[in-house]
Amino acid sequence: MDELTRLFGAYDSGTLSRRQLFQALGIAAVASTPFARRAFAQGQCAGRDRDTTAACNHTPMKPPFEPTGWKTVALDHFTMQTTDPEKEAAFYVALMGWKVRSNENGVIDMDMGDLGGVKIRGGYTPPPGGGRFGGGGGGGRGRGGAPGDSAARGRGAGAGGAGRGAGAGAAGGGRVQYPPCTNTPMPMVPNSGTLWDGFAWGITPWDTNKVEAALKARGLNPVAAHSGNDYKAFLIKDPDGMNLWITNATRQSRRRTPANGKLNVPLPFEPTGWQTKYLDHISYGVTSYKETVAFYEALLGWKGLGDEGSQNETVIAPEIGGLLIRGGNALSPEFQMPATRTARMDHISFGITPFDPDTVNAELCKRGLVSQVDTGSIASSPESEKDIHTSTYKSFHTRTPNNFNLQFSSKISQDQHTGPA
Repeated sequence: MDELTRLFGAYDSGTLSRRQLFQALGIAAVASTPFARRAFAQGQCAGRDRDTTAACNHTPMKPPFEPTGWKTVALDHFTMQTTDPEKEAAFYVALMGWKVRSNENGVIDMDMGDLGGVKIRGGYTPPPGGGRFGGGGGGGRGRGGAPGDSAARGRGAGAGGAGRGAGAGAAGGGRVQYPPCTNTPMPMVPNSGTLWDGFAWGITPWDTNKVEAALKARGLNPVAAHSGNDYKAFLIKDPDGMNLWITNATRQSRRRTPANGKLNVPLPFEPTGWQTKYLDHISYGVTSYKETVAFYEALLGWKGLGDEGSQNETVIAPEIGGLLIRGGNALSPEFQMPATRTARMDHISFGITPFDPDTVNAELCKRGLVSQVDTGSIASSPESEKDIHTSTYKSFHTRTPNNFNLQFSSKISQDQHTGPA
């Protein structure tokens, strides 16, 4: 209601046109849903004075090519490069309940619950300063975060080693919700970093020849990445060069045998017993977010929930989850296309169960993990949305041994959360 009052007030004063009002009302209506409220809070435009300026143009881009008609039906796998893959994998086993499927030829293949998989390889050296989006590398002296990431603003102790508080206040409110944790911190891998550098998505309908022809017709230069007689895949690049595999994977056809792989290091702490159930969101920082949203909508059938002016929360599929596609607004007069385009998954949030805020915080502290509360709220949000006990969206951030910003929440389906409301 506060946002609606602001919008109509701006219209009455003449600072907002009729067209801008209707656009903003559409965004506000979308943002009132549980799935999109987080994006509304984290963006650079909605709920802020600059929302009515040309810098926050809400007009979506037209599709870059004729839509394929494909539907995304499975998260096949992510790819990740990190400094110490064994310790990174052991962390996910202990904290998130992931299982090692295989560990051979320099690649650790893991199951992320029944959600999908991730292939982890070593050899990553973080760039000085941690990279453009600040989520996957650097020296471990603070959280970093994507532009507009609510969890990166005024959040108490940093999760990379600069502070040791176990909890932090909600974004904007700055209220500390948990006392500092005094347990011995989990050791970090020195000078480490992590880069999630690709993802693979299963689509339907699948016909290998037709899929290849469709990709070629759209100028995407597919490279065959088939394996065996059953697995078919093509590697392409998205507008910013992210590795993107289009595959014939379904939840029924992939990862059907038990995951019995072994690691060469011990687990960093006692397993939590948590289970990973959902892809809450990928924070996906790109050069031109409107272009990227239009690309994935046309190629894979993803659906943007509303152009906020600096990002668009996009549904991959209701049963899989979504991502926040954020970055430069190509329709803003301030926008300049850089000579080199980049994309980065600066943090990823997974829905876990069971999820009770106090219990989760205590378990993190018990294991020496620095954490931060993230309710997706901003300064103008109701007080109830700034407290993780009463907020609609409940999540924590922490850092992995190789300094990746991992988020996990109570969101285990498009409309379902675990734990108290």
